[in-house]
Amino acid sequence: MNTRTLLVPVLLGMALALSAAAAPIARADEPAAQSSELKRFASLFSNVAERVHPSVVQLDVAVRDSTGSSARWFKGIEGYEPVRRGLGSGIVISTEGHILTNNHVVEGALAINVRLADGRLLPATFVGRDVGTDLAVVKVQATGLQPARLADSDQARVGDWVMAIGSPFGLGYTVTTGVLSAKGRGGLGVNAVEDYLQTDASINPGNSGGPLVNLDGQVIGVNTMIVGRGQGIGFAVPSNMARRVADQLVRTGRVQRAWIGVGVQDLTPELAAEIKVPAGSGALVNQVARNGPAHQARLQAGDIINTVAGHGIHDAQDLMREVLASNVGQKVKLEVTRAGNRYVTEVVLAARSEPPAPPLPMQQTIQATPNLGLALRDVPAGAPGADGRVPLVAEVVGVDPGSYADRAGLLPGDFIVQADGLSMPTTAQVAKSMEDGGALLLIRRSNGSFFAVLRK
Repeated sequence: MNTRTLLVPVLLGMALALSAAAAPIARADEPAAQSSELKRFASLFSNVAERVHPSVVQLDVAVRDSTGSSARWFKGIEGYEPVRRGLGSGIVISTEGHILTNNHVVEGALAINVRLADGRLLPATFVGRDVGTDLAVVKVQATGLQPARLADSDQARVGDWVMAIGSPFGLGYTVTTGVLSAKGRGGLGVNAVEDYLQTDASINPGNSGGPLVNLDGQVIGVNTMIVGRGQGIGFAVPSNMARRVADQLVRTGRVQRAWIGVGVQDLTPELAAEIKVPAGSGALVNQVARNGPAHQARLQAGDIINTVAGHGIHDAQDLMREVLASNVGQKVKLEVTRAGNRYVTEVVLAARSEPPAPPLPMQQTIQATPNLGLALRDVPAGAPGADGRVPLVAEVVGVDPGSYADRAGLLPGDFIVQADGLSMPTTAQVAKSMEDGGALLLIRRSNGSFFAVLRK
């Protein structure tokens, strides 16, 4: 699909209001001055969009659809799960071809193709994924890639202008603008690790995995989800968290997170009044995991964690953020209040116990069978010829789930009307075309046709 750039809204009214506020005394040359300001304001957004464009990609993901919702497009048989295709976005993060996206974009992938900003469409290999943060990394073999610049998301300020870039509804390279609405959003109950940036920049299905950038053209977050549609509330994984996850996925294919071994809750005004401490002065420990780091440091339920590594803690979200920003095995100093007395202790952070993500279908080993997971039969293709023989053509009668044929998108009921340029091939001729390990097939399905590559 050709990419298409949508115009960035300039928000003229706000710019005029800002100009008017800056110059309360009218001058004869004020209209010209305002026009110049507006042009500079418009150019600022356009320049950011142009700068970031080469680092944003579109992901085309093929997954098996067990809902039957794609029956309008694909002819299937009872018990067979047709293939559907989904779209998402991604961020180039290395010159070697690593691309950061969301885990939910690649979930269940049979195959992933990446469309670069210059129009190249390339197959991607899977590197790793982290279910807890809903992040994943894939990789393409390509030259001339321009990695995005990742900002320090801790320095982003609420109210800053931001730009969301991606492929909503498959509309490649779409730009929307807004402001950073909030930081440190959690408790949504969607993912195990939640510390989101919130924005009112328009985010829609297909934006997932794309960048949220500041006006310096730096990525401050990875667009991940929305609350409803058209509500002006979108969420992005902060770039600092995304960087830590991506680095580990690239190095080892998995993520190891620091763990302190406590359950905590916020100090509400009611709890704070009863304990006789200021509200918001820390995170209240309500559970200590046996033999965990906190247990070994002698923490107990009722303790209040005030600081971690010198950083003030105001609530449970702060504690989670500080722990996750640390490394497994790192010794961290805590300030703790117990029974009105404050003391200092140290914990050695352990690895959080998390089950590994199950392999994607594209990671599963394919049995190297002669027919590549494809069962064919010869069927009549017309009236008898002059020699009295009835012409035959190969029909697909079976496709093994997860096989090469499955990944090529073939379905029972398809007719192979061309194999490596040979028209109306029989099953024997299709098999011969596959002797070198692959073939270009022209498939007729219902009233339409399409080309597919079947290759080991």
